[in-house]
Amino acid sequence: MKLGFVSAILPDLPLEEVIQFASETGYSCVELMCWPKGRAERRYAGVTHVDVAGFKSSDAQKIRAVLKDAAVSISSLGYYPNYLTPKVDEAKAVTGHFKKVIAAAALLGVGQVTTFIGRDWTKSVEDNWPRFRKVWAPLVRFAEDHEVRIGIENCPMLFTNDEWPGGKNLAHSPRIWRRMFEEIPSKHFGLNYDPSHMIWQQMDYIKPLWEFKDRIFHVHAKDVRLDRDRLDDVGILATPLQYHSPKLPGLGQVDWGRFCSVLGETGYDGPVCVEVEDRAYEGSLETRKAALRQSARFLRQFIP
Repeated sequence: MKLGFVSAILPDLPLEEVIQFASETGYSCVELMCWPKGRAERRYAGVTHVDVAGFKSSDAQKIRAVLKDAAVSISSLGYYPNYLTPKVDEAKAVTGHFKKVIAAAALLGVGQVTTFIGRDWTKSVEDNWPRFRKVWAPLVRFAEDHEVRIGIENCPMLFTNDEWPGGKNLAHSPRIWRRMFEEIPSKHFGLNYDPSHMIWQQMDYIKPLWEFKDRIFHVHAKDVRLDRDRLDDVGILATPLQYHSPKLPGLGQVDWGRFCSVLGETGYDGPVCVEVEDRAYEGSLETRKAALRQSARFLRQFIP
């Protein structure tokens, strides 16, 4: 397995400095964010380390040179909007941009992109399936044509009041993943698996490693701490940030030794990328860098 990190936590730095920091800190790869340039609508969004608008072979060559000098690779190109939003113009725009991300991944020889499915949060899961098929079948075909795999993160995107009650990402449970892969059985369509999201949803985060071992393309390393007193007070129907907190690997409830052991037993040898969303480390660029250094030291016990 390759240890990496998600570049969204370093929005202050240009691509060259992100890659150099990865090299100096002992990371093997980076998931590079590819949002359109402009104002972000939420935390960790709107970060552009690879601008895919008008991306050309010459741009890919420059990036490959930076990577070669630092002995660092790209784990994936990341872009995480809501493709199933009921806002028609927004859905059209993000779908068009995602195709550019896929095309850029092909030019870079990365072969992998990571994202969400999206969801119309005002509708039930069942009522989202027609849009899922309409939007995602052609996107997966587009990825196949470019020989690029799509890894879908299992985050429900159900944290704030504007995401309530359904959340903005359909792909949050094993039952839904089974149906996704039944309806679109492409080998280019899989998961970007984050164990922390399973914990706060009260689900086993080890079992899916075996069932979906051929569908796990990419892994996010983020921990989580459930506050039982708060959960007892507000209940599971509250917005989840009222009773859980994202943490750095090793500071929450994921058993990383067991997780990495089973992940390796399934045959997975791909990227495991630290995703820093721990508010205790967000105060400055230096504290965010410190978070990545600390995470690397901890995870190197299990990913040598």
